[in-house]
Amino acid sequence: MKVVILSGGVGYRLKEETEFRPKPMVRIGGKPIIWHIMKIYSHFGFNDFIIALGYKGDIIKEHFSIPENQQEFNVTLVDTGLETLPGERILRVRDHISESDRDFMVTYGDGVGTVDIQKLYDFHVNQNTIGTITGVHPRSKYGLAKINDKNIVTSFVEKPILEDWVNGGFMVFKREFFNYLKPVEMEHVGLKRITEVNQLSMYKHEGFWHSMDTYPDVDELNTMWRDNPEWKVWEE
Repeated sequence: MKVVILSGGVGYRLKEETEFRPKPMVRIGGKPIIWHIMKIYSHFGFNDFIIALGYKGDIIKEHFSIPENQQEFNVTLVDTGLETLPGERILRVRDHISESDRDFMVTYGDGVGTVDIQKLYDFHVNQNTIGTITGVHPRSKYGLAKINDKNIVTSFVEKPILEDWVNGGFMVFKREFFNYLKPVEMEHVGLKRITEVNQLSMYKHEGFWHSMDTYPDVDELNTMWRDNPEWKVWEE
C-alpha cells in the first residue's frame, strides 16, 4: 500500500530552519524528521512511499539520491508544485497509486507518534468508510494556571495535553476520496465533504504524538530523542 507524505509546504513558523531546507528535512537526532516518520510506517510493514514535493524539493531529491538513503525504503518522488495546497497535492499523486489499490495512506511531513499503523488500517477496513483520520490530544501552547474557589492561583501546568481531539495525520483513504478533492483546496475541505456524507472515521490514539511546528518543537524533539524517544517503535 502506498503512503503519501505531504512534504511541499514552506513551514513559515519554523523559518529559522526552513529558510535553508524544507520542513521534512529538519533534523531530529541527526536525521531528517521525514526519516523518523518513514521508520514508523516501515516498522509496521508499510514501506512504499510517495513523497509529494514542493518548497525546496530538490533538497529532498538530493537526500534520496544517496544510495544509503534509498536502501531502507521504496520511494517515489513527485513534484506537486511550489505553492500547491495539500488537497491538490494528494490529487497530483493519483496516477502513482494503482487502480488495483483499494486504499492508500496520507500523512504530514512534520509529526511523529506511537501510532500502531497496522491497527489503524484494520480499524479503517472494519469501519468501511471512505476515510479515517487519527485523532490525537493536542498540547496547549501555553502554561495553564489552576485556581481555587477564592481565585488564588494554586499551581501552573506547563503546556498540558488537552482532552480535545485533533487530526494528527496518519490517515487512510479509499481511492474514492479522490472524487471529493478539488484543485486549489486544502485537504480539510475534502475531509469536510466526506464528513457531510458520514464517511469519515476517527481512530483514537491515546499514546504519544508530537508535531514540529516551531523552533521550540525542534528543540524539544531533539531533547526527547536524546533522553527518551517515545516514537522510536523500531529496532536498530
